[in-house]
Amino acid sequence: MEPINKVTSVITPLDRKNVDTDQIISKEFLKRIERTGFGRYLFYHWRFDEQGNEISDFVLNKPQYKGSQILVAQDNFGCGSSREHAPWAILDYGFRVVIAPSFADIFHNNCFKNGILPIKLTEQECDEILQKGQEKPYSVEVNLEAQTVTGEDDKVYQFSIDPYYKEMLLNGWDEIALTFKYEEHIAVYEAKRIAF
Repeated sequence: MEPINKVTSVITPLDRKNVDTDQIISKEFLKRIERTGFGRYLFYHWRFDEQGNEISDFVLNKPQYKGSQILVAQDNFGCGSSREHAPWAILDYGFRVVIAPSFADIFHNNCFKNGILPIKLTEQECDEILQKGQEKPYSVEVNLEAQTVTGEDDKVYQFSIDPYYKEMLLNGWDEIALTFKYEEHIAVYEAKRIAF
């Protein structure tokens, strides 16, 4: 995984509650066996009409948000089924950070395991950021080390994160990489076990 420390980007304001994993990546696109290539299907039925044409008033299709790495949404983001394809699609599209007042637990944990920083801010703070981003392109800097989101207007929002997940993201470690940190201890244990 790519390490995350600072991410500076215009935000993409997705002003919707209860965005479920089937809306993030619809079931008909789950046939791929690789973890890549899902970005083109992110929010597919919101982004495209039945003929495959872009729906111009959907936020991801607006030119001012192209290349954004920070998605901001409302309560209960990532609810629904536990498909890990949802964070794969978000990451493959180019988002490194998702900000919302709350996340479904499984989706929240899958974000960390796939190199995405999910940030919980209050509903009022998310509303404020969303409004700024809808009025005009609004850039923020996410600083994982300092646990801050700082707007281009110098407004600072603080967030909390479990130290375990913070270390994983700062170092770009997945759970396999964390296991290798204890390779010497594992080798000692295995040698003792073989001796018996």
